Amino acid sequence: MSAPPAGDVVKQWESEQARLRQQVVEEDTEDWQTSPDFSGLERVGGVDLSFIKGDDINACAQLVVLSYPDLEVLYEDSQMVTLMAPYIAGFLAFRETPFLLEALQRLQRSQPMLLPQQVVFVDGNGLFHYREFGLACHLGVLSGLPCVGVAKNLLQVQGVYKSEEHQSQIAALQKGGDSFPLTAASGKVLGKALRSSDRSSKPVYVSVGHKISLDTAVRLTHSCCRYRVPEPIRQADCRSREYLRIHFPAVDTAIKE
Repeated sequence: MSAPPAGDVVKQWESEQARLRQQVVEEDTEDWQTSPDFSGLERVGGVDLSFIKGDDINACAQLVVLSYPDLEVLYEDSQMVTLMAPYIAGFLAFRETPFLLEALQRLQRSQPMLLPQQVVFVDGNGLFHYREFGLACHLGVLSGLPCVGVAKNLLQVQGVYKSEEHQSQIAALQKGGDSFPLTAASGKVLGKALRSSDRSSKPVYVSVGHKISLDTAVRLTHSCCRYRVPEPIRQADCRSREYLRIHFPAVDTAIKE
């Protein structure tokens, strides 16, 4: 059976995003989220996909679980996957979410005590998205877990651009933990740019995925940063790249934009 035309796929996916968007919870839902030091938070998860350079079909889907606040790796799952859905801007979740969900389900079956039921960091955007439903929202709603989206690059969307004003706001971030809002043309705050470390002046872009408020998501992201990228995502990225290097030594190193 031939694939449906791209226009039909987009309409179908837009409808699915709109339906799932109604289920996103943009508020704190757990006791630890309102604690100044996140008392009660014991595990944080991180997910990522890394690709072999020049191959946008075969990827390593990675899940890690870290202890909190020590940020030591307790569990890792690396799995080669084949992405069948086409890449269409704004619909990345339809390519990646199924494999990240499978990783969480494998953990639930094998070591349920380590399931990061409290929060999962996602390498990508949440509400900071064309239709306010990025990868972190998609994974959060389908898994039922609190999720935080953390992107390394600015998605220029809904009136937020890499303008001179944006660059001056970045320059004004003096220390780790400083942030400024990413405000859409509508006036709604979709996320925040966060200087995550004193050692890195380049920010990350934090947005709500599911079952957490933006302020808590930003505060938690900063608390999980040893370097620029929060440790759960950094470890997922490093370990997925290492998996590809070991299993595909003749190919160029993994790339994840």
